[in-house]
Amino acid sequence: MKIIILGAGQVGMTVAEVLASEANDITIIDRDAERLRALQDHLDIRTVLGHASHPDVLKKAGAEDVDLLLAVTNSDETNMIACQVAYTLFHTPTKIARVRAVEYLNHRQLFCQEALPIDVLISPEQLVTDSIRRLIETPGALQVLDFADGRVRLVALKAYYGGPLVGHALRELPQRMPGIDTRVVAVFRHGRAIVPEGDTVIEADDEVFFIAAAEHIHAVMGELRKLDKPVRRIILAGGGNIGQRLARGLESNYNVKLIEHSMDRARALSEALDKTIVLQGDAADEDLLREENIDNTDVFCAVTDDDQINILSAMLAKRMGARKVMSLINRSAYVDLVQSGIIDIAISPQQTTISSLLAHVRRGDVVVAHSLRRGAAEAIEAVAHGDSRTSRVVGRTVEQIKLPPGTTIDAVVRGEKVIIAHHDTRIEADDHVILFLIDKKHVTDVEKLFQVGVTFL
Repeated sequence: MKIIILGAGQVGMTVAEVLASEANDITIIDRDAERLRALQDHLDIRTVLGHASHPDVLKKAGAEDVDLLLAVTNSDETNMIACQVAYTLFHTPTKIARVRAVEYLNHRQLFCQEALPIDVLISPEQLVTDSIRRLIETPGALQVLDFADGRVRLVALKAYYGGPLVGHALRELPQRMPGIDTRVVAVFRHGRAIVPEGDTVIEADDEVFFIAAAEHIHAVMGELRKLDKPVRRIILAGGGNIGQRLARGLESNYNVKLIEHSMDRARALSEALDKTIVLQGDAADEDLLREENIDNTDVFCAVTDDDQINILSAMLAKRMGARKVMSLINRSAYVDLVQSGIIDIAISPQQTTISSLLAHVRRGDVVVAHSLRRGAAEAIEAVAHGDSRTSRVVGRTVEQIKLPPGTTIDAVVRGEKVIIAHHDTRIEADDHVILFLIDKKHVTDVEKLFQVGVTFL
């Protein structure tokens, strides 16, 4: 696929790295020559120096025959204008834009072919907000991912000494949770992936991914993480777009406090939010945290626009007794440093954004794709089309489908029905099939499975 990426910031660079590794033809446009040189030094991509929305620059980048334009500069206006130029002058088939300002996002009628012809809008702040909310609503989870419009959830958790998972074979799981159909789809031990079998025994500190219908997730988590208490008290550090959205979404069901450094911003937040207690101060101030009973806090979540403040305040909160701490971290090198350390969960906006983009660059009818394990693994939802003559999956049972190594079919959504996949589950036309790939390099083979041909017999 031929793709133009506008903007070589953190998101643009990360997306370019992921897409270039999958044999796509990538060109990236930016006004920073030094940044472009650094990209070319370690990626097999083209770069063009210039303003991302200027027609001549887009033409030089090959916009006349590009398949997809991805506008992720730091300017909403540049991203929107670039999509308009690509549509009007170059008839670009698919245009995706990052738009951050809620002042634009609140008026969805702006984004249509008759106005601003943007096919897919991406709001990183909203994606991150939704991700954090799912984690808070699922105590004990390291990651919570939705499929089939929220009807199916994939959840990662860490097995702990004395917990109900450790020391037991996976085949015992149904006996421990009668009436609830769930499936362990992957196990990561010391950073290495294990394809789960019935006799696989879970060890302490394993990272376990399991899948279930959304309505069963809390019952499953209640069984697998019995020591986790419900979340009641939350402290948010940072009152920017993410902090405000989080507070607004959580304040009806939780006791929420929000710490904001700026006095003016704190005043505005106190007027905009209904039940959240807004505190003006430094999130890394020990006295302030002590006064606000940090040792009696269930979740501390640092979401300022400064990685170092987020990391330091989260580490301090943990040391002072917060039960669970999360930190928003933009730089991938920092994510690797803090993950599995004092900070319980490091949230990467880049990985969240990439997940929202992947479905639009996947071949076959892939409707959802989630990047996992910092891009090493992937979970996808694909729609099965055709019949037994034209499809490699329709009319076949799971055990009859030739899956790539390390790939499993884990759930099927048929209409409103969620089916946890077993070896004898048969795939029908229009089923939404959810798969887990412990190694993303096999994603092309999975895409081919769901492409319809004249005949495969």
